[in-house]
Amino acid sequence: MDKLPVLNVDIVKKNRYTPKILQFGEGNFLRAFVDWIIQQMNKNIDFDSSVVIVQPIENGYIDRLNSQDNLYTVLLNGIQDNKPVESSEVIDVVEECINPYSDYDKYLNIACSEDLRYIISNTTEAGIDYNKEDKLDDKPQNSFPGKLTALLYKRFTFFNGDRDKGLIIIPCELIDKNGSKLKEMILKYIDLWNLEPDFTNWIENNSIFTNTLVDRIVPGFPKDNREAIFNKLGYVDNCLVQGEIYHLWVIEDKTQKIQKEFPADKAGLNVLFTDDIRPYKQRKVSILNGAHTSIVPVGYLYGIDTVRETVEHDVLGRYLKEVIFDEIIPTVNLPRNELVEFANDVITRFKNPFIRHELFSISLNSTTKYKTRILPSVLKYIEINKGVLPKKLLFSLAALIVFYKGERGTETYKPIDNAEFIEMYNNLWNNFDGSKDGIIKITTHILGMKEHWGVDLNDITGINEFVSDSIFDILDNGMTEAVNRVM
Repeated sequence: MDKLPVLNVDIVKKNRYTPKILQFGEGNFLRAFVDWIIQQMNKNIDFDSSVVIVQPIENGYIDRLNSQDNLYTVLLNGIQDNKPVESSEVIDVVEECINPYSDYDKYLNIACSEDLRYIISNTTEAGIDYNKEDKLDDKPQNSFPGKLTALLYKRFTFFNGDRDKGLIIIPCELIDKNGSKLKEMILKYIDLWNLEPDFTNWIENNSIFTNTLVDRIVPGFPKDNREAIFNKLGYVDNCLVQGEIYHLWVIEDKTQKIQKEFPADKAGLNVLFTDDIRPYKQRKVSILNGAHTSIVPVGYLYGIDTVRETVEHDVLGRYLKEVIFDEIIPTVNLPRNELVEFANDVITRFKNPFIRHELFSISLNSTTKYKTRILPSVLKYIEINKGVLPKKLLFSLAALIVFYKGERGTETYKPIDNAEFIEMYNNLWNNFDGSKDGIIKITTHILGMKEHWGVDLNDITGINEFVSDSIFDILDNGMTEAVNRVM
């Protein structure tokens, strides 16, 4: 492998397209999903669009991409018609990558481009947030919506409020009504910064914020078999990203304007335009993402590292199925036969033998993921079952709290979440005295985060006691015994 060249324009010719898309986020998912889709649109329907990537946080990935002339490979694996399928393709649609923390003026000047038409983002569930400390003259603003508001305001002023210069904003964050929430944050910044009413009207009437749903399992860089892959490709690609064959992008388009301009469905892709995204969103987020988030801390603390190993494990595989079929599916308002079929397909996708999906990689921002992916099922289950608790979903919350202790047997690790949550968990666990009362104190604090959860979970009968008992069981007896008991 040492003799192989590194992927760049000397190895693969890079096509040039019109830079119509500004993309917030350079992570594995966007590169293996959105940018891959843009590539297919360019090839199949002459969409003629490149992507300018903005690194949304200070420490990111773009230096590695820039070192490869923004070329990278998407490797897709899966089972279709009971047969293994594999494909690889060099993605050449990324025009350039910009770090607003080191070159803010270059970032802001993208707003002045006549070609710019779309904003696409995936800054995780924690990304669409409001920070009242952000200021218009910050370079850059802390939050993604703050950065985007500054960019849109620059465009508004540069083009003197031209109504034809509004943009189509397509967020891919896995939160409910992601486009509506992003627009709401922008309007809050306009109010905070006392910007003129004409800008508000321009946002309201000349820019389109759509709600979306995305679905493709993307484990990322295949570090365990990188050498074999590179030898097969004939080059080294340190930005290679692996994903499953399956993909789905649902875009809410009540007026059909987006479909006319962004006809991804005409490129042989599983992209759906609909006037109501809610059924698709509830099914996918509750079952697929909810299953992921519920099993991550349980499986990881059990001593297992990947989704596939978890699903195929005698005990944890049964645990996961009972979470899905007994506690999640009854809370989703769709025909049960459709949900069962979808859930069985999800479990098959989790078992994909070609993909190594690390549990730890899914654990990013798990506190917010539990809120968006699992808590709605918890609350609905309690409501429809007249106070009965969904014990496995709540056991997953207990496991999650223990996960943030950062200890697995004799091994230590650092959970990844926003700084506020990491500081909170560190303070709670560093001051833990080892007693049952100490556990109740930790549980009460976390369940009481009403601003985060939207409700004080301590007020719901039985939750504090069950979660505290589960945490105590995990710490005292280990995850193996604790899971057996909750089963």
